[in-house]
Amino acid sequence: MSYIIKKVAVIGLGNIATRHRRNLKALYPNAELLAMSASGRIPSEAVSDCDAIVSNVSELIQAQVKLVIVASPAPFHMQHALPLIEAGIPTLIEKPVTTTIDDARAIQKAIEQYGAPVAIGYCLRYLPSALKLKALLEENKIGTLYNAHIEIGQYLPDWRPTKDYRDCVSANKNLGGVALFELSHELDYTQWLLGPLNLQHALLRSSKELGLDVEDIADITVLTDTGAVATIHLDFLQRKAHRKCSFVGSEGRIDWDLIRNQIMFTTAEETVELYSEPEWDKNQMYISMIEDFVQMIGQHQHTCIKLDDAVNTVCLIDEIKQKAHKL
Repeated sequence: MSYIIKKVAVIGLGNIATRHRRNLKALYPNAELLAMSASGRIPSEAVSDCDAIVSNVSELIQAQVKLVIVASPAPFHMQHALPLIEAGIPTLIEKPVTTTIDDARAIQKAIEQYGAPVAIGYCLRYLPSALKLKALLEENKIGTLYNAHIEIGQYLPDWRPTKDYRDCVSANKNLGGVALFELSHELDYTQWLLGPLNLQHALLRSSKELGLDVEDIADITVLTDTGAVATIHLDFLQRKAHRKCSFVGSEGRIDWDLIRNQIMFTTAEETVELYSEPEWDKNQMYISMIEDFVQMIGQHQHTCIKLDDAVNTVCLIDEIKQKAHKL
């Protein structure tokens, strides 16, 4: 029996919340959609794709919503998600699940106690090339993995051109806006692809370029359980958006371009394209994530990102912050 969606909600009024409201309306046009700001304020400006605005989580619970997406700034995820979970309401929490281990553990404990369906919004796992790459690595396409290099860079002022970047979440430490949390997709999918990561070295830098009080460059070296070395580079500075990974093994090399949604395979003899769909609509990742979560709610087969995976990422970030050299 399919899960019937009659009433949904999105917490947060930022860019990602706006996307989620639009997608929920497209998927469930007959459902009532409630919106809530992270602070609980009632905005004076119009809020797109919603039927009503509430001021607190209690109103969502009283309204008996069937699905809530928590898309507030990450430091507020726990306080928004916890009462929903305790009320048994299915809750999709945007990445990162929280910015502290204690908050992540509190959510974990609530799920164990109340059993509400909960998933985490690491949407890049729904990118078709990501799924293809995972299958290739699992079938040992490149043989024994020796090295992996993961890199993302994008100039922060270009993220939201209509706003002053210094006022956005990404630039504010109190809102979780540091490179490690804002770009935690890379930490999530590296663990998804390669398994547990054992931190060896980390360097965090705050450049003078953006004038922020948060790190805008992170370089991390980890070991996998199989002994492969992975280097992970995150930055807010590259003027042309860059998101690529390479995997070097005994039988060849795989290069993954996330922006082009492309995978190349190189051996001693040739370089071949294993996957390429650059015109694929990136919004489909978010649509697929919601559809997958509804499958989870209905107790059907799904591939939702589990809380345990997200907790591992928060723990890795915490270890990096504790042990990193800072410049």
